Amino acid sequence: MSKTKLYILVIAHLIFWALNYLYVTSGNLTWMGFDNDSGSLSVAYSYGMFFNAFLCYIQVFWLVPTLFIKHKKLQFWCYSLLLLCSITFLESYLDLQVMLSYEVINEHVSMLLIGTSVFIQNIFFHILYTSFGFLYRFLFEYRRAENAKQELLKETHQTELKYLKAQLNPHFLFNGINSVYHLIGSNNNLAKDTLLQFSGLLRYQLYESSEAHITLEKELDYLSQYIRLEAIRKGDDISLTYSIDFENASLKIAPLLLTPFVENAFKHISHHEAAEKNSIYIDVKEYDKKVLLSVKNTTDTTLKKTNFGGVGLNNVKRRLTLLYPEKHTLQITEATNFYQVELTIDIS
Repeated sequence: MSKTKLYILVIAHLIFWALNYLYVTSGNLTWMGFDNDSGSLSVAYSYGMFFNAFLCYIQVFWLVPTLFIKHKKLQFWCYSLLLLCSITFLESYLDLQVMLSYEVINEHVSMLLIGTSVFIQNIFFHILYTSFGFLYRFLFEYRRAENAKQELLKETHQTELKYLKAQLNPHFLFNGINSVYHLIGSNNNLAKDTLLQFSGLLRYQLYESSEAHITLEKELDYLSQYIRLEAIRKGDDISLTYSIDFENASLKIAPLLLTPFVENAFKHISHHEAAEKNSIYIDVKEYDKKVLLSVKNTTDTTLKKTNFGGVGLNNVKRRLTLLYPEKHTLQITEATNFYQVELTIDIS
């Protein structure tokens, strides 16, 4: 707790007790024969409020944190009961002395009967303030434990996100090098151009995407470059249709969330002889602060089914869960001759 919050809390407690005292001692209240006209109520309530505060704060600063929270329940209840009875006996004795002094009662009445009545009324208020102190500290400890749990969970998620994001670079690097490798020898000029574009994309991954969130414009520009790079690599073997449209370029989004789905489409495209049978459709748009990605690619029904996605897709699913819990929807359809992804992310 910061010093400012501590000071505010102390002042708030002092105001509470001051208002409590003023309310009782400045009106026409009477209690057990004490009244403000004779001044007996002010005297009795002065030490009575002190005892109430003592029982309250002994719970807050000692009994709850050192005994109850540390599972020393028997000691806690023994000390609480001992203090409660001791303070009640002491206050009841003082009340009787004040009653005699201010002639609220006289010596001829039954002191046992009056003392019992005073004790019962005092112990009621003492139990009330003891319970308040207990609940106050218990709730404080509960909130602190919950905050610590949330911080630990947050740190765990951040560590996991860093690990997942670190996996993207080697995964992307592997795919890029593999693409250039297959072009070398068959089309060296295209291999050079592809390598140049690949280095630009890798630079984005290593440096520009290091932030937790980047502008939507940068992320979609990266995606566009990636699509063009894959289009060069695939050449005339596929039929590619894509569109990217957005309204709010300055919106922020976690980097490298969309690319794995597009990469998956190029990786698992069908291999028919006719290019028109090997189609990839990509549509990305943003409106009303929501990003919608639709990716559909044909697959081969004659080939053995492969595990679509691999490291990249499993990775991004986990990142979506951590970064946008209950703020995204992901629907994947795997049919006999096509594979389709529909993703919506609320980035508001």
